[in-house]
Amino acid sequence: MDKDKLNRIAEKKALWQEQAGSASERGEPFKTVSNRPVGALYTPVDTAGLDYEEDLGFPGSYPYTRGVQTNMYRGRIWTMRQFSGFGDAFDSNSRYRYLLEQGQTGLSVAFDMPTIMGYDSDSERSIGEVGRCGVAIDSLEDMEALFSGIPLDRVTTSMTINGPAAILWCMYLANAEKQGVSLDRVGGTIQNDILKEYIAQKSWIFPPEPSMRLITDIFSFAADHVPRWNTISISGYHIREAGSTAAQELAFTLADGFAYVEAGIKAGLDVDRFAPRLSFFFNAHIDFFEEVCKYRAARRIWARRMKECYGARDERSLKLRFHTQTAGCSLTAREPENNIIRTALEALSAVMGGTQSLHTNSMDEVLALPTEKAVKIALRTQQVIAYESGVANTIDPLAGSYFVEALTDRLEAEAEEYFRKIEDLGGVLAAIDQGFFQQEIADAAYDYQQSVDRGELTVVGVNRYNTEEKTQIELLKIDPQVEEKQVKRLRELKEKRDSEAVRRSLENLKKCAAGSDNLIPVILEAVKVYATEGEIVSSLKEVFGEYREKPLF
Repeated sequence: MDKDKLNRIAEKKALWQEQAGSASERGEPFKTVSNRPVGALYTPVDTAGLDYEEDLGFPGSYPYTRGVQTNMYRGRIWTMRQFSGFGDAFDSNSRYRYLLEQGQTGLSVAFDMPTIMGYDSDSERSIGEVGRCGVAIDSLEDMEALFSGIPLDRVTTSMTINGPAAILWCMYLANAEKQGVSLDRVGGTIQNDILKEYIAQKSWIFPPEPSMRLITDIFSFAADHVPRWNTISISGYHIREAGSTAAQELAFTLADGFAYVEAGIKAGLDVDRFAPRLSFFFNAHIDFFEEVCKYRAARRIWARRMKECYGARDERSLKLRFHTQTAGCSLTAREPENNIIRTALEALSAVMGGTQSLHTNSMDEVLALPTEKAVKIALRTQQVIAYESGVANTIDPLAGSYFVEALTDRLEAEAEEYFRKIEDLGGVLAAIDQGFFQQEIADAAYDYQQSVDRGELTVVGVNRYNTEEKTQIELLKIDPQVEEKQVKRLRELKEKRDSEAVRRSLENLKKCAAGSDNLIPVILEAVKVYATEGEIVSSLKEVFGEYREKPLF
């Protein structure tokens, strides 16, 4: 539109606003869940600076605002993954088979806290936690049981593991080879995002420098041997769960992504050798439009930065591909059936925003690990969206909305401002060391809770429309004998394996860690002789040390 027409629209909007008045029957501020104001009406004036070709383009074309695939869901529906794992490998294997039978198209492994923190099930630090919040995996033997009867050349697997990601990945690869599947046919994703651990989730093991070395070693090994594997899932999900705003999730996640790209380049890798296999993991929170716009802004920012700052030439390096999980922090213990509705809306925002993969939370996850009934409803939610709602029939259907485009631009601008602050602090690692991310997230979480407590943000069934009525739903309970059985199997493994081969492999690992060679082949060697995760982590700790976070007051 020309300038005169935009001026006329602005004048008519002002007149409309005057006639409509500012009074609201609802008597509340209008803002997003991230505490950002939302206008009553958006017009072409709000998108006057938008250049269709430069800022939007077409699906599958730079800058990928409208999607990374040409046909999006008209070509293929997103991968449906239900994050799952509990008890021992045998329990979780049964759940995986059930989910695949119900139409799930990819697996997503949840590990228990001892596994996440690098401890074997027989460690004194594991007591009471084995198999509680995910599946217990101590060795290749457990990995074999976890995927028994599941062909790893036909099913892709995502594994939510970070500090010991290299070890669990090697177990998965060794298991694939035992199944007779060559590594070039194995597909999946390891989260492997240690920076967000320092920022938000706090399940780290080693200091940042050796942790980044392990990650770039994975980049290099996968590029040569496991070309279908996504070597990292750069995760905003946990940043958002810790209390960040949408803009903070967007900015901090992409800043971490840029740091990994720079680490790969510094390690001597050509950017186009590893960048095509970088993937992302975002949160789908409850504010529908804010989430849609966050994903659209993320694609545009990533494409421009990869092309203009890092010199990526391969089109695949420019495409931000991402998995989405609905927001666990939006679920409520009161009236848990309401969580089905929340999850459906959040899943819809991820689809309308162009996700490649999706996990829908179960209604009972705020109380326990999900039951089969709850996880089936969560999976059916995705299937109804995909096959009944009609939203997958056209690509980026919200594009061109004055509100959507204006909000996409605003989130991009907020993210760019954060990038400048991070750069001024000396980069991501320096900002972590100074507690910048941690403080920003803590402040945002506090502001959100204050808004809920004041009633400015409504949480149905909690601070509005709440009743004293108690809802009873079935919960999944982990058998206390799971831990006893897991420890017993682990001790039996240690007795029957070749102890001398294990000792040699761990000595070789420490020697390699003290040098500069790629660690993945050496970890793979240790895994294949049934060295346990805890033994491998302990050996690396002797060389790398452990991370201690600076207290922030």
